[in-house]
Amino acid sequence: MDDLLERLRADLPAEALITDPDVMASYARDMAGFCEAGVPAAVVLPRTVEQVQRVMRTATALRVPVVPQGARTGLSGAANASDGCVVLSLIRMDRILEISAVDRIAVVEPGVINADLARAVGEHGLTYPPDPSSWETCTIGGNIGTASGGLCCVKYGVTAEYVLGLDVVLADGRLLTTGRRTAKGVAGYDLTRLFVGSEGSLGIVVKAVLALRPKPPARLVLGAEFPSAASACEAICSIMERGHTPSLLELMDRTTVRAVNAMTGMGLPETTEALLLAAFDTADPAADLAAVGELCRAAGATEVVPADTAAESELLLQARRTALPALERLKPATMIDDVCVPRSRLGEMIEGTAAIAAKHGLTIGVCAHAGDGNTHPVVCFDHHDPDESRRARESFDEIMALGLELGGTITGEHGVGLLKKEWLARELGPVGVELQRGVKRTFDPLGILNPGKLF
Repeated sequence: MDDLLERLRADLPAEALITDPDVMASYARDMAGFCEAGVPAAVVLPRTVEQVQRVMRTATALRVPVVPQGARTGLSGAANASDGCVVLSLIRMDRILEISAVDRIAVVEPGVINADLARAVGEHGLTYPPDPSSWETCTIGGNIGTASGGLCCVKYGVTAEYVLGLDVVLADGRLLTTGRRTAKGVAGYDLTRLFVGSEGSLGIVVKAVLALRPKPPARLVLGAEFPSAASACEAICSIMERGHTPSLLELMDRTTVRAVNAMTGMGLPETTEALLLAAFDTADPAADLAAVGELCRAAGATEVVPADTAAESELLLQARRTALPALERLKPATMIDDVCVPRSRLGEMIEGTAAIAAKHGLTIGVCAHAGDGNTHPVVCFDHHDPDESRRARESFDEIMALGLELGGTITGEHGVGLLKKEWLARELGPVGVELQRGVKRTFDPLGILNPGKLF
């Protein structure tokens, strides 16, 4: 330990190194529940690529684990410290290095906040579409590490589709450049995609080349109330089957709607069993909303209310963005699942989750990126109650098992981390796990990068 700290002090400016135990404790974990966190030996907040390289060279020489972190808004425990590790927080590497309207790219450091990038490129008439619910606080590096999604994925896709190239510091301190700045490029294996979603287990992202799109027109949102989750899911299937391309298609169940009202006083309809939000950013969004409204009514919607202005639309979207914080207020602890199923099985997923909640006597609210089939069941429980904690964990696992049974995946956008590592093996199978571990050994032969995560 003394050797580690001595080397770090010699290699880094004083403000980059934290060794105070109380301060380090604040860097020990992300926002996931039921995930253990260790005690780091040091926290490093680099500002340059060279400082990251120095940390990794020291870590390799001393065989010390390194845990990369962004803003710690993750929900899988992927950023949790391990005992004796160096926590490498990249939040101070927060520069937007370039925005090119001609090439439609942005070049950024990993600590750039998602919303800050969106606002910056917006001044150039462009947009960076991936927008996780935590977009005002989460970082681009963290988004890349977990391959995050967001509300607009149904039309615009996820983070992986916007990462063109990366600069990555490897476990031994070497700097690797992957990908391209061009619109097209197929030279060699796609190492860029390999790093996206790797949760810091293969290398440290220190720069990213991101694809941008022209800024779309202001979107309008429709809210539709349904007497059941099944009828809401029928409407979702009809919308997609008829060829509509909403920029957002989100679902909140009754539990979530009530939680949002309790937190915000928005006055959402608490009698509804499911509230569907659909948005269009097309040339004529009112016409698209009218067509979707008819499909909602045909599926059994009891009320369909299209917003007339961008301000009304933003209010509805704020209700959806508030869903997870609102559910977290219901009980002292929550476990947020992230199961994605084929759209055609979404109704079964939601009904099955309700049955699991009833079986275990728990409150489980569901909000969903419905256009993607990506559900977020939120298990609310009292972590001071051992029996309730046990039931919460069992329900969480049963929800993941249900997702796999329906042809889905255990995570659509939150990642694996510590929370779902046992389930990753079930989804991938033994051959898949063997090959992925082989990839890990190639990039990190000493196993010092974010050990204990994923596998």
